Amino acid sequence: MTDVPGLDVQALTEWLATAHPDLANGDLTATVIAGGRSNLTYAIDGARRPLVLRRPPLGHVLASAHDMRREHRVISALASTPVPVPIAVDVVDDTGGAITGTTFFVMERAPGRVLSTPGHNAGYDPAGLARLSADLVRTLADLHGVDPASVGLADFGRADGYLSRQMSTWKRQLDASRSRATPTLDALQERLGEGMPQSRRSGIVHGDYRLDNALVDGVEPRLSAVLDWEMATLGDPLVDLGIFALYWDIAALPAAFGGAIPSAVDPAAGYPRFDELAEVYARHAGTDLPDLGWYRAFAAYKLAVILEGIHYRFRSGDTVGDGFDGMGALVEPLARQGLEAL
Repeated sequence: MTDVPGLDVQALTEWLATAHPDLANGDLTATVIAGGRSNLTYAIDGARRPLVLRRPPLGHVLASAHDMRREHRVISALASTPVPVPIAVDVVDDTGGAITGTTFFVMERAPGRVLSTPGHNAGYDPAGLARLSADLVRTLADLHGVDPASVGLADFGRADGYLSRQMSTWKRQLDASRSRATPTLDALQERLGEGMPQSRRSGIVHGDYRLDNALVDGVEPRLSAVLDWEMATLGDPLVDLGIFALYWDIAALPAAFGGAIPSAVDPAAGYPRFDELAEVYARHAGTDLPDLGWYRAFAAYKLAVILEGIHYRFRSGDTVGDGFDGMGALVEPLARQGLEAL
């Protein structure tokens, strides 16, 4: 067994044998799943079923971020809904312990793969990718249509005052990650606070909904599971549409984003424009959509704050893997994109 950063595989093997003997099958191996820039995700092999373990990042961890218990709770709750999620196994407070030294959770590994670069579209025809895109946005509408109380999530957050609290939360997170001046990001923060809309409805919000936070299975591409629920809460569903739009169109941002934040979304491969998908969402949800400018700007702000936090951790030597060195250079251009959306 070989340890990987942030995880003692021998200790995990011993824990699984004791806590879930039905899954234990001898020595485990673990591999860091590339692509995540926040929580650490590991593919765990050697158990009776393939597993995934999630834990917070090493080093600098912001208060209220990277909440493993919340992520475990929401995927457990959504198991009975039309929203496809992995099967939750357990959540463990290992603070000060031998496995991760933090709270972590384990889930079964859903089938499929992540589409995160144009090369991942190979083998899929344009019609299939168009259907997958529509399925992805209909699933988002399904999520927003779930009654939180019906799945035990009535206390998962407070919908009233959600946008105001979000602005306060992300401002605190930016302040906790400051290591340099970010004038454009600060200007965007101020403009968002001045122009905050009134929420029209509330529901379960994923918080980071995009194509590469889902697993796609089959030759005829179908949505297998929605992943990365660490930011989920109750709030304004249009926040999810804003972040979805940002990542759907991220290839249109300056060229530097292509290497740092790649995307499989390519109209030439068959992916529809975001405006088309917004119409699919509205029809499936049975609602009219307002102008999404503020929500798209807020999405840019959130991503910029996340990237600034990654830049902080990178400078502190607390990142695992490659690709973190250029994140800081993207913060101000992304903030400018947010200002243009307002």
